[in-house]
Amino acid sequence: MNPYERYVLPKLIDVACSTGNVMKARSKIVPQALGEVLEIGIGSGLNLQFYDAKKVSSIIGVDPAAQMQTLARKRAADINIPVEVIAVDVQGIHADTDQFDTIVMTFTLCSIDEPIAALREMVRVLKPSGRLLFCEHGLAPDFSVERWQHRLTPFWKPMAGGCHLDRDIPVLIRAGGFVIDELSEEYLPGPRPMSYVYSGVAQQVA
Repeated sequence: MNPYERYVLPKLIDVACSTGNVMKARSKIVPQALGEVLEIGIGSGLNLQFYDAKKVSSIIGVDPAAQMQTLARKRAADINIPVEVIAVDVQGIHADTDQFDTIVMTFTLCSIDEPIAALREMVRVLKPSGRLLFCEHGLAPDFSVERWQHRLTPFWKPMAGGCHLDRDIPVLIRAGGFVIDELSEEYLPGPRPMSYVYSGVAQQVA
């Protein structure tokens, strides 16, 4: 890991992912979590303030970027829910099958190396009655924006921790073994190639 990835990138990601409009998008999806929660890509813990302690019994947050987790643990200390932060990806936690009631994934799928494999692991560890709550930026429906997303992604990835601007989020979620029950799409304020957001709720394919 070079000095940029170790010291600069975590701060940039925390700032970029904590703008008012991004936090508002988080605040609409995270409070729906119930029971035992697995958060994919917990990062610096920006979602933690939005969990409802009356509905959530525990949170396990995974993220391979260990350098992000000092701040996540500080934020975890401010909420009345047990939180465990682990510096691995979803496939590294070796969770039991059907363990979690809810999986939360926000602004994370863009940077997972093998997204479909990761989603299939989420299906395995999610209870049959459980739900995946997601809020992710991705491929825009407008051709002019999509074209720029494809052009920019090769240059954007190394600067933004492996982030892809042009992933088709609903297609990936369905390919990973989920059926989407609720889906909303919108541009958040900001540069359009970076700001098209999909939010929703998914369950395992029956």
